[in-house]
Formats: sequence, C-alpha cells, structure tokens
Amino acid sequence: MIAASRRPGGRRSGVLAAVLGFAVAGMGSALAHAQDTPDTVSVVGDAVPASLTGASGDPARGRAIVTNRQVGLCLLCHSGPFPEERFQGDLAPNLKGVGSRLSAGQLRLRIVDSGRVNAATIMPAYYKVEGLTRIALAFRGKPVLSAQQIEDVVAFLTTLRE
Repeated sequence: MIAASRRPGGRRSGVLAAVLGFAVAGMGSALAHAQDTPDTVSVVGDAVPASLTGASGDPARGRAIVTNRQVGLCLLCHSGPFPEERFQGDLAPNLKGVGSRLSAGQLRLRIVDSGRVNAATIMPAYYKVEGLTRIALAFRGKPVLSAQQIEDVVAFLTTLRE
C-alpha cells in the first residue's frame, strides 16, 4: 500500500489513453520477470525517500532498462540523451537533465506510482499491484518492475544532469 494523497492535474486524451494501453500491453514480458511484490512503500511529500531494496541501484543496469523496448518501455513516451536510440517518444518529459530537476526519492515515486504525483498521468505504476484495472489474470499481483530494477533506474536517472 502506498500512503500519500493524490493531487489532481494534467489531462488525458483518447490518443494518450491508446498509447498507454499499448505500453501496458507491451510490458507483459517485464511483468513475467518481476518477482518482488510490494508490501508497503513509504511516501513522504512527493517522494519515496528510502531505497526499495535498502541499497543503491546500478546505473548501467538502469540505463539498459530505460532503453530496452521490452522491459521498461520508457522511450515509448520519453526522449532523452540516447542518440543511438531511434524513435524516442514525445508524450512525456524529456529525461535529459532529470537528475538535476528531481531527487532520487522524487524519481522513485514517479516510477513506483506516478499517479500519486499527477492523478491524470498516462505513466503506468511500475511497482503498484493494488487498485489496477485491465490487468491480465496471469499478471495480477505482480509489479511491472522489481524493486531492484526500480533502484537501478533511479540510480541511472540521477546521473542525467545537464
């Protein structure tokens, strides 16, 4: 369970909802490999200040997750400083410099459950298992990314400074 209040904001369109549906459908392979089940994630303000694993992640593994089109699918919506990656998204904020704009805890919350920051977000909750809809039976109760994968992504994103 994530303990924080939702803040309204943002907007949603049919196109964005369709893209989100595509993104979640494409995450099936990532869901099948995620083994951790979130119990309680402590939210303080707009952040999850504590590591989900109790340790720092690996930035190289995080970069691999962010750029992988079968695991995180980050580049479906985001663009960033990845010149070797073609067809980067423009539906979500550019990841360039995100480590300068947001703390590790703020990044962690946005990955765990971005809906806690913006109730109208199209970004999927990568570490939430309760209260979700349109989840195939085989994937119910399983987060999209494991706690370690989230820590790896956070470690990588904090290195993205302008």
